[in-house]
Amino acid sequence: MYVFKYIRPYRWHLIAGLILLFASSLVFMAFPYLAGLMVDVAQGKAGRPMDLTQVGWILLAVLIVQGGISYGRVMLFAQVSEKGIAALRKALYQKLITLPLPFFEQNRSGDLVSRIAGDVEKLYNAFSITIAEFLRQIIILVAGIVFLAITTPQLALIMLLTFPVVVLLAMVFGRRIRALSKQRQKALADSGTMVSEAVQNIQTVKTYTGEWLEINRYGRLIKKAVDISLRYAHARALFSVFIIVLLFGALFFIIWEGANLLQAGKITAGDLISFVSYTAIIGGAIAGLGNFYTDLLGALGATERIREILHTKPEIELNAETEETSTSSISPAKVQGHIRYEEVHFSYPTRPDTEVLRGITLEVKPGQKIALVGPSGAGKSTIVQLLLRFYDPTAGRILLDDKDIREYDLRAYRSHIALVPQEVLLFGGSIRENILYGKPDATEEEVIQAARQANAWEFISGFPDGLDTIVGERGVQLSGGQRQRIAIARAILKDPEILLLDEATSSLDAESERVVQDALDKLMEGRTSIVIAHRLATVRSSDRIYVIEQGRVIEEGTHEELSAIPNGIYGSLARLQFVVSETS
Repeated sequence: MYVFKYIRPYRWHLIAGLILLFASSLVFMAFPYLAGLMVDVAQGKAGRPMDLTQVGWILLAVLIVQGGISYGRVMLFAQVSEKGIAALRKALYQKLITLPLPFFEQNRSGDLVSRIAGDVEKLYNAFSITIAEFLRQIIILVAGIVFLAITTPQLALIMLLTFPVVVLLAMVFGRRIRALSKQRQKALADSGTMVSEAVQNIQTVKTYTGEWLEINRYGRLIKKAVDISLRYAHARALFSVFIIVLLFGALFFIIWEGANLLQAGKITAGDLISFVSYTAIIGGAIAGLGNFYTDLLGALGATERIREILHTKPEIELNAETEETSTSSISPAKVQGHIRYEEVHFSYPTRPDTEVLRGITLEVKPGQKIALVGPSGAGKSTIVQLLLRFYDPTAGRILLDDKDIREYDLRAYRSHIALVPQEVLLFGGSIRENILYGKPDATEEEVIQAARQANAWEFISGFPDGLDTIVGERGVQLSGGQRQRIAIARAILKDPEILLLDEATSSLDAESERVVQDALDKLMEGRTSIVIAHRLATVRSSDRIYVIEQGRVIEEGTHEELSAIPNGIYGSLARLQFVVSETS
């Protein structure tokens, strides 16, 4: 399996554990022999000068040795499973966090969380328990058959005829069980995704009285998961039925044959007890192989889902040698902030037939503030996303300081840019942690200064815990204006050369908008800034305004120039908004 690469650093623990597993299994095979020997000694037919006390001491010694070996084996396998799977979890998360944005648009968040949690847990169980027990059953099976082959070849022959049939059937059932296991994991992930989405949108659910709608949707997903799980259980049950029928048939035949040998005086009662015990152990090993084999197939199904993520090409490569703790340390040099879009065309990967941008050409000079205005769906946010390199243009190019942005190292390039979006979703930690995201190694004084410049320090200092106040999941314990100011403080701390504002005040009330806009004005001073806005009052002072419609620049100029264009789109919007504002 692909995941064995994460176990390789602990291979000596694994090898030592396998050696102890082999020894433990062989020691275990001594118990049926000692049980038979005890009966023969009690009947005086042991054929050697021993008494029950001596046999008891031997049995006690074997038990102590078995206990010590088993303890060492479990601890060694624990080292392998805990550390190896921890390395897999880290690698999986590292790969996930470095994947491009289209990947997350094509995969639901609940499914991805399920892969990191549920599927990895299946692999953990496989390495901590299932693989060891599977090998243990094989060793017991082989050792038992060898013993029977030495003592009674005819009994061994029965076992040798039984075991290959079981293995062949296991292979047939295995393919079906493996496919059903993968389907089951997918169905459970879908139900988890639905719960996650409902919880995230709980206000919408309650506002639209959608409780029964969500309950019914979840019920349908659970029913689908149950149906697949029952088919999965049905396949396993059929497998178990075959093993039980074949196994017990062989058991009774061996007991019957052994009884005949005892009656003929060819074996002792102790030999018969040993035979029956070994046969039972062999039967248990065969049944155990069936169960553990299906568990391993389930783990293989989980491995395939994990491997899909691990084999997806990331947008950036991270390794221990280039690990960084601060965005400032990955910026080799400052940039001037001169941005040019040259005949940029773009279609989203999920909608390749729909062109969103159709030959966008615009320029932002260093330190200049430009605005993008236009109706919803015109392509304004897409222009910003391309600059952040969330996507690459399908045609044309974007230049930063006369260099194609695709030629920059992606992490270093993004370290020069900060984004303040319309809807700020904070991390669920403290205010301090959220501000420090802009510069993880910033000092306390720098954090406080950034909060002051963002007009956030007043409300932060009013909290009993100050910067250590927990904001709640996605920042729900703060108001929209407070979240925006935390985001602005984060951007100030990052100190970027390029600032992107995507309708950063459109969802705020008048008072919050005034405070936030004042903070944004401070933030934009001396920086190349691109502002997306529907409220034209916030962009009147822009050095240049671009009017976007249906993916094209249809007007450009200053506020005064655009307002003077007869029947111009910007002028019409401006007159409408400002007249309404004055009337209000």
